[in-house]
Amino acid sequence: MKLDEIDHLLLDELQADAGRTLRELGEVVGLSPSAVQRRMERYRESGLLSRTAAVLDPKASHDLVMAIVLVAIERESPRLLEAFQRRLLAAPEVQQLYICYGEWDYAVVLTTSGMAHHNEVSTRLFNQSANVRRFTTMLVLDPLRTGSAIPARALKL
Repeated sequence: MKLDEIDHLLLDELQADAGRTLRELGEVVGLSPSAVQRRMERYRESGLLSRTAAVLDPKASHDLVMAIVLVAIERESPRLLEAFQRRLLAAPEVQQLYICYGEWDYAVVLTTSGMAHHNEVSTRLFNQSANVRRFTTMLVLDPLRTGSAIPARALKL
């Protein structure tokens, strides 16, 4: 799929706020609403646009605990590694999960409702896993910027 300048702009706009109408998006990128819709359908069909989601503001809740957990694992058993990944992917508290290169094998972004919940989740995900060698937790004091937007110009399709 080849992207042109309008595609780059539209994809960036969709990531910023996909809740705008086709007309509003079209006005920003210089297309008719139907042309915007055709491009969005093309993005979905190609797999480039995987889903549309609502983004909640983490500062809206006073009890919210966000943490970044760095995990080093034992690589002795592919079965244990797969089980560990499945457990993390199934946990609704895991907001982001990255396989890393270097001292740490995984970076996990957790969001929980209070410290008691955070401790329960950490125990369930990291302390009770046979292949977790060690982990460290960094509590987020102020989420200055959150999100998962990818600059459209960085896409090489």
